[in-house]
Amino acid sequence: MKPSSLRTQLAAVLDRPGLFAIASGVLIALSFPTAGFSFLAWIALIPLLISLEGTTLRQAFRLGFTCGLAAYILILYWINIVVTHFGHLPWAVSIPLYLALAAWLALFYGLATLIARYGEQGRIKLVFTLPVAWVALDFLRSFLLTGFPWAMLGHSQYRILPLIQIADLSGVYGITLLIVLTNVVLYRVLRAVSGANVPYPAKSALLLLLLFTATLFYGFNRLNGEEKSTAPPLRVALIQGNIDQDVKWSPAFQGQTMDIYERLTREAAHGGVDLVVWPESAAPFFFQDEFRQAERIRSLAREINAYVLFGSPAHELRNGTRTFLNSAFVVAPNGETGARGDKMHLVPFGEYVPLKRLLPFVSKLVVGIGDFSPGEHAAPLDVGRTRAGLLVCYEGIFPELAREYVNNGARILVNITNDAWYGRSSAPYQHFSIAVFRAVETRTPLIRAANTGISAIIDQNGHIRAMSTIFQEEVCTGEIQPGSGDSLYLKIGDAPAWFCAMLTLGVVLLARFRREKRLERKD
Repeated sequence: MKPSSLRTQLAAVLDRPGLFAIASGVLIALSFPTAGFSFLAWIALIPLLISLEGTTLRQAFRLGFTCGLAAYILILYWINIVVTHFGHLPWAVSIPLYLALAAWLALFYGLATLIARYGEQGRIKLVFTLPVAWVALDFLRSFLLTGFPWAMLGHSQYRILPLIQIADLSGVYGITLLIVLTNVVLYRVLRAVSGANVPYPAKSALLLLLLFTATLFYGFNRLNGEEKSTAPPLRVALIQGNIDQDVKWSPAFQGQTMDIYERLTREAAHGGVDLVVWPESAAPFFFQDEFRQAERIRSLAREINAYVLFGSPAHELRNGTRTFLNSAFVVAPNGETGARGDKMHLVPFGEYVPLKRLLPFVSKLVVGIGDFSPGEHAAPLDVGRTRAGLLVCYEGIFPELAREYVNNGARILVNITNDAWYGRSSAPYQHFSIAVFRAVETRTPLIRAANTGISAIIDQNGHIRAMSTIFQEEVCTGEIQPGSGDSLYLKIGDAPAWFCAMLTLGVVLLARFRREKRLERKD
């Protein structure tokens, strides 16, 4: 094919901006589990970048929003399974909630492309503005309106261990920045090749090469380095009971649930074990109140001579009012009940109704949603030779919680969850992929017990040592080395993301200044 005809075909394709934005959204979605084509993340934004050429600011926002909407409609399809099948809410409520969440997350994509285009109009290069703005807006959505840091671009690389080791420096944001930068550089190369009178991005490509080399050098060095912790290893067993969500809370099924967990625990303890972990709400009763069922767990701990950590609802009086908590208890090998940990970051419209005091009518629209209160302290739990930081379900997606627990003395992280809500969808795999980063960021092993999977043992480098299949009774056993509580991320937290946020603000201000100057010269 002649170069001229190739250029003509490329030019014809570039006239479809909306379709290109959607194509980017589809490629982004395919980079996450369960499709899991993680390499697509490194080229997914190229169609979007092509569509942004020569656009107005409004068009740039719309195209970024379209890309994000396409991505999150595909990524979050399982929301409807949760809301309708298990939440018992009508489709008339489910679909608007699903689309509203997808649109909310897409808004940040739109803002990223808007800022990047605004920067270009102020003669600030795209290769700088888009990666920095993307990270800044990812960071913003991680805490704004309770936060939802789900399916960030960096999360798609959770199995590429040499690459994700920099998470102990920058969190997942460092990987995201590298992905966006790669997309921009490859886009610039494509434009140069297509004969669009665009020079080859030699300096940007060199910068990208240096960053990649440094990232991989650091990653392999961490993977091959010696573990700093001198604590003795801990033998752990994770019990996946696979209790059907439809019968999980039935009083008639309580005894059978306990039978399943006792049987699997005894099987796991045959070779000796130090810590047994049951999933979130594995004990479907108030452990504080149900003496007979509670005694079964105490007797089991004495029998296997191990600590047993398990999920159970709890209640307490706060200011004279009875409050309910999503909690976990620890029973020691002597049968004594140890400390209790409470879920601190609740799921909006799942465990509580946001703004119900200010907007009472909201509660009437979503009858049947739980009414839990958040825990108040990130206090590690004593599990014998070490201390555990408790992440209940959804909390595993928030890096600041894991960081707080480890800084408070936790040397292992325990994520208990009940992902039965998601059914046989991609959600359990997406949820699990995010948890891997908590181990790397804090250099602390993470063990994960899930009612229907995925249960797993993840070491401090993000290596998945054991992993269950979903919707099967299963036991994961292995040894973990408690962490040393030492990483740069533990010290500085999300400072790199904050820095990107400040740079983004600087881009906006500088671009505005330059635009005003240009207008003054025209006058």
